[in-house]
Amino acid sequence: MQISFIGLLVCAGILLVGAFCRSPFIIGLIVSLAFGATAFVTLTAVGGSSPLIYTFFAALLISAVAARRPFPRELGNVFGQIRVLWVLCSLMAYAVVGSWLFPRLFAGQTSVFVQSAMRRGVVEASLAPVSGNITQTGYFVLGGLTAIALSILLLHEDRMDGVRRGFLVWCGVHAGLGLIDLLGKIAGAGDVLGPIRTASYAMLTEVQEGGFWRITGVNSEASTFGGLSLVCLSFCYVYWRRTKSRLAQGLAALLLVLLVLSTSSTAYVGLALLGIPVVFSIMRSFLSGRVDRDEILIVALLGVAAVTVLTIIFFDQGFFSPFVHLMDSTIVNKAASASGQERAYWNIKSLQAFVDTSGLGVGLGSSRASSWVIAVVSQLGLVGGVMMATLLLVVARGMGNLKRYADPETNVLVSSIQAAALASIIAQSLGGGSADPGMFFFIAFAVIAASRARARSQKRAATHASTPLRPAFQTGRRNDYAGAGGWR
Repeated sequence: MQISFIGLLVCAGILLVGAFCRSPFIIGLIVSLAFGATAFVTLTAVGGSSPLIYTFFAALLISAVAARRPFPRELGNVFGQIRVLWVLCSLMAYAVVGSWLFPRLFAGQTSVFVQSAMRRGVVEASLAPVSGNITQTGYFVLGGLTAIALSILLLHEDRMDGVRRGFLVWCGVHAGLGLIDLLGKIAGAGDVLGPIRTASYAMLTEVQEGGFWRITGVNSEASTFGGLSLVCLSFCYVYWRRTKSRLAQGLAALLLVLLVLSTSSTAYVGLALLGIPVVFSIMRSFLSGRVDRDEILIVALLGVAAVTVLTIIFFDQGFFSPFVHLMDSTIVNKAASASGQERAYWNIKSLQAFVDTSGLGVGLGSSRASSWVIAVVSQLGLVGGVMMATLLLVVARGMGNLKRYADPETNVLVSSIQAAALASIIAQSLGGGSADPGMFFFIAFAVIAASRARARSQKRAATHASTPLRPAFQTGRRNDYAGAGGWR
């Protein structure tokens, strides 16, 4: 085991920020997601796996909750009020058993793509137990336990302000690191954030695409940065539209610029998909005659941008040639490229593995796909896929019809986190290789599930308060109990 002192220094800095914001564990966990290639230790005994710093904060959060004196009572209470946690625990148990059993049960009966340490790449091989069964299952179980611990905190105490601050700080740190990375490359300083990337991953950081530097921030590649930027942009945009926060507005604008400059095809396709509901929302506002100032601002900026582009093309037709080449290489011809064809083949083999295992799956971590949806089907099988869909349904519903029983701040925060979680699923569905939805999904799931449980409690309290008392028992001469007036 090799300890990374730089990773520990980053952890200490995040803890200080969390302590300053009066919620070190929750804020620390959320902010640590911005450091997608910073590890605090390397486990040489498990194939050189290097846990990222978010695992450190997740362990701290779980330990702090488990050390509370009323923990057994709180644990029983949270499972009683949030029934979907039973599905989560069943999925974790299925993932653990499947990761050990299925690669051995179906060994040699199908072929999968796995990470090769010898050739430093993804290779096709017969199904067999691999180190990914241990590491990816460990990450998945850690995410599930974190969701349970966070649900306990949010169900019994009002910690939504800490969650709100954590998400805003996370978006700010992610955008700031991306901006530093871009400016450093433009200035010729190279990969200035290289020392912070302590994970034992293959780092594709100093790469150009179509003449543009690929932005990676503190991540291993541009696609990861683009996916996280899409998540942060979704959160900031919804939060800005609901609260008119200037901080969220500024972060959304900066994140949009970084996302466009990231040269990530995942980010571009995801942005186009997420832009569809935004366009429909603005069109509905115009048709109903209820257009607000922010929507007018968005339409005006788009109009100015279109006029500017047309003017530049009129005077210099070759000005946007690099941008056209960038779009052509990252989106139009992406599927026809060698990388695109290779990833499509990964998906085909993953689906074939699902069929070869009679729908049980090859086990979590046994293979690699190029889409989260296909990875779930191939690794977790039909049973695991149904349970994962149940968790996803909770996130997709958000507060639903319970909104009127929650305070406005909770409704706004849940809506923003819901949008970010769905953006994360879209990004992973376009290029995710594992069935693990990631720590952010589990955090979003816990916030939404706990908020729904608190709103249901408020609904029951309001229903009992408004329910009239039963008619008094008639004795023949008088009422023994006379409503709210008490005993006579």
